[in-house]
Amino acid sequence: MATATQIRSYTYDSSLSLKAAGLVAADAAGSLIVNVGDATFKGVAVIDVSAIEIASNDERYIISVQGSTSATFASDVQNLASLELGATEVRSGGAIDSLTGRYELFFLNEQDGIVYPYIRIYTDVSGAIATGINYAAFIGRDHLTNA
Repeated sequence: MATATQIRSYTYDSSLSLKAAGLVAADAAGSLIVNVGDATFKGVAVIDVSAIEIASNDERYIISVQGSTSATFASDVQNLASLELGATEVRSGGAIDSLTGRYELFFLNEQDGIVYPYIRIYTDVSGAIATGINYAAFIGRDHLTNA
């Protein structure tokens, strides 16, 4: 019998892409920005990790969904949700070593009454990085709320 996690799937739409597959070895904002509109938007960032370096046991990657009221992210940048990956030695609470695979990061583009219509992905990288993390990300429909 399949679990709920195993039966969830997401339709890929290139207009909702946050990051093409590729290596990140230093702090970086994704080059793709998605306009989800001026209304409250519930979504899920689907993050497909194909490689993650944790060889030195001090590598940590924080992948954040960010929103902004500026189409260029020149101002009003807000972290809407974050996912911490990396080695157990540096992850919060001693969480296990991160693995490759699919991660789902649920987010809302409204914080403290402010709607952030522009969405991007940002990766914060720390530790002795040789190769980094390789992943792709896109916005999918929130299956938990049917939004």
